Amino acid sequence: MTATTLKDLPTPCLVLDADRMECNIARLRQRLDGMGVALRPHLKTAKSVEVARRVMSSSAGPATVSTLKEAEQFVATGVRDIIYAVGIVPTKLPQVLALRAKGADVAVVLDTVEQAQAVARASRETGARIPALIEIDCDGHRSGVRPNDRQRLIDIGRALADGAELRGVLTHAGGSYAARGAALQQCAEDERRSVVDAAAILHEAGLACPVRSVGSTPTAHNAADLTGVTEVRAGVFVFFDLVMAGVGVCSVDDIALSVLATVIGHQREKGWILTDAGWMAMSQDRGTRKQEIDRGYGIVCDIAGQPHADLIVADANQEHGIITVRPGSGGVLPNLAIGDRVRVLPNHACATAAQHGHYHVVRGSSSRVEAQWPRFGGWQ
Repeated sequence: MTATTLKDLPTPCLVLDADRMECNIARLRQRLDGMGVALRPHLKTAKSVEVARRVMSSSAGPATVSTLKEAEQFVATGVRDIIYAVGIVPTKLPQVLALRAKGADVAVVLDTVEQAQAVARASRETGARIPALIEIDCDGHRSGVRPNDRQRLIDIGRALADGAELRGVLTHAGGSYAARGAALQQCAEDERRSVVDAAAILHEAGLACPVRSVGSTPTAHNAADLTGVTEVRAGVFVFFDLVMAGVGVCSVDDIALSVLATVIGHQREKGWILTDAGWMAMSQDRGTRKQEIDRGYGIVCDIAGQPHADLIVADANQEHGIITVRPGSGGVLPNLAIGDRVRVLPNHACATAAQHGHYHVVRGSSSRVEAQWPRFGGWQ
């Protein structure tokens, strides 16, 4: 790393405020410690060994991943307790077995008898019992078995018992991203109840279900009761983003990620300021569009990370960002000259970080870059 300040960095690039990140991690960890539940952080947002080391409870985990590339990267650095939390397919089982042969306890997720049979068959053929968790659909958001679908749960559990290992049940309240206020507590309770009820069905059928795993950032911060839950998985809480601020689980001042951009032009008659950070730097995620306040492609801050009042990236091309005053806000366009630097807070931390190969680490309002942490992408 040669750049020592934000003014020296080539743009666009990804900036991480380590002070904010550390506060975000401490906030959730303290909350869950007070409720007696373990945190199994989801590392799909971070995709960084340096970030993982700061969010996991130990160097060995536990951790959650969404790609087997993530699993391989983290296993190579000593992480040993991993859930691969995307529905497993037979073609990926050799990778899972290879990771387990390296001494890592990698568990898979599934929601059909067919998947369970494939996992059991691979376990028998290799003599290595693969642990699996049954995914539970707690809110109709995505995949999973309904928690009251007794026969399907039992059939999957028994199929796994024929050679593999039923590790437990797992759910994700993806619907919580659309909830607000008191509804978030209900989402958290629905999430909790779904795994508790499903585990009870399996237990009554004589099938062990030691792990009852829940997790989303909104529900992790709003659960009033986690009785029966053994662990919480959450990921974006490490950085937060504008969608999470719109949901109400953080403030704009908690967002630890931003994209550093340079002013490259003006269209004064249109009220535009142009930057070199288009959707290739920010992603095309427009997650705040359905929220109470539409933040465009992100909130625009000065180089110290302080937001300009009512200033957003309203539109973007591949390599151009268009900064304007948020419509209807009554804000005033600042006087930014060619070459000035701005930082843009993202709608979606996961998607924005995925556009970049490194985190440039700063603290608070300081422009000093104290480290450059590599991150990785891809699936293989």
